[in-house]
Amino acid sequence: MALYHFSIAQIKRSAGQSAIASAAYRAGERLYSSYYGEVSDYTKKGGVIASEIMLPPHAPEIYLDRATLWNAVESCEKHPKAQLAYSFDIAMQNELTLEENMELARKFVQEQFVAKGMIADLAFHSPEKEDGGIPNPHFHVMTTMRPLNPDGTWGQKQRREYLLDEDGNRIRDKNGDYVFNAVHTTDWHEPETLEHWREQWAAAVNTKFEEKGLDVRIDHRSYVRQGLDLIPTVHEGANVRQMEAKGIRTEKGELNRWIKATNRLMQDVRKKIKALFVWMAEVKEELSKPQTPNLADLLIAYYNQRNAGAWSNKARTGNLKQFAEAVNYLTENKLLTLEDLQERLSSVSEEFEALSGSMKKKSARIKELQELIREGENYQRLKPVHTELNNIKFKKQREKFETSHDAELRLFYAARRILKEKLDGKPIALKAWKQEYAQLKTEYAELSPQHKPLREEVIRLRQVQNAVDTALRRREQPQEVQRKKHEMEL
Repeated sequence: MALYHFSIAQIKRSAGQSAIASAAYRAGERLYSSYYGEVSDYTKKGGVIASEIMLPPHAPEIYLDRATLWNAVESCEKHPKAQLAYSFDIAMQNELTLEENMELARKFVQEQFVAKGMIADLAFHSPEKEDGGIPNPHFHVMTTMRPLNPDGTWGQKQRREYLLDEDGNRIRDKNGDYVFNAVHTTDWHEPETLEHWREQWAAAVNTKFEEKGLDVRIDHRSYVRQGLDLIPTVHEGANVRQMEAKGIRTEKGELNRWIKATNRLMQDVRKKIKALFVWMAEVKEELSKPQTPNLADLLIAYYNQRNAGAWSNKARTGNLKQFAEAVNYLTENKLLTLEDLQERLSSVSEEFEALSGSMKKKSARIKELQELIREGENYQRLKPVHTELNNIKFKKQREKFETSHDAELRLFYAARRILKEKLDGKPIALKAWKQEYAQLKTEYAELSPQHKPLREEVIRLRQVQNAVDTALRRREQPQEVQRKKHEMEL
């Protein structure tokens, strides 16, 4: 099945990240960082098919060398919390060949990034799958954030736009400093630009699908924007997918199975409810005519007709059983008229939407708790490593320790950043998060089966719909015969 995945992030020092280390990981190379004085070696990393650097016309050719490019970026950015590069992670399509995917990616990167003046570092990945698992081909793009001047030197990310008074003079604040607005020199950071990139990638892939005569499409919009009121699944990651492929059931895998089953049920019920409302509007118009029988009369007429045409006692018995069930349903719920039936359907629809909304809220919180628990555990587990690093006074010993604990420190920095953003000064509460997570999983599992009785009632309503429709058609048939006979006589 065609898959849309297009994510963008910033590589920044405030998160403990390095442009050199990020580039080395994506390309599967060994690169030295002049800024940090450390080596990042990912030559043993598997799954890297190819990598290349794409330059705009005015970029110096020395930047075709990966180490030269990203060391230049690191050197240009002086701030200890500087933003270094954009990082794109984009899924390739299993319906296309590897060559078609790579050609499509290169064209997209050239038109959307390089043509705008960005330098793009492109790497294609296709991790090997054990036990015949589903392939996960994708490509990474690292792009520069700082534009290049026409002479190939680095330009400014922002420029100052000073505020002026009525006479055109600069305005000072209470401290005597000139007041200004920081204005970006490019639109690369704008949400509209990201939306455009996401849309263009979907369009490029869909055009390729159409060229090949494939009846599949991808959509860059979220479920909500597509008008699909579905619960989004959680991102499983390579490790979880590998475990699931081996038959090892994981929490994320279980949650996604629940979500997918619930979504199928929700779609089915919502479709039936919508069809019933449309039908009611049509039948109300028909039943608004003079001397219209009520629901019970229509049901009796319908099942009398079925029995009249039945070939056996077994068929007649089955008809009577269905009739009894339909009448019992109408009687138990005091549904005498179409207005009663419509009110009942509205009530079922509201209950269904409330249940679905509750499940969506719980699912969103479960995902949030999963991330908090993961990052909280990483933070607590790796904090001693960071503390040990801070206690080392000598530079060489410190550098050696950083190199040998590079992966652990990066996980710690990432966890610290994520927790800082999400907790907003609140303490880490792993025990409380795990308790809430367990409680929500239990509640979610209890809520999911509650869709089934609603679906059964919708099916019962559909049976009533079918009986009423048939009775109305048969009631109109004699009138139609008389009309045609009259036309023939004329």
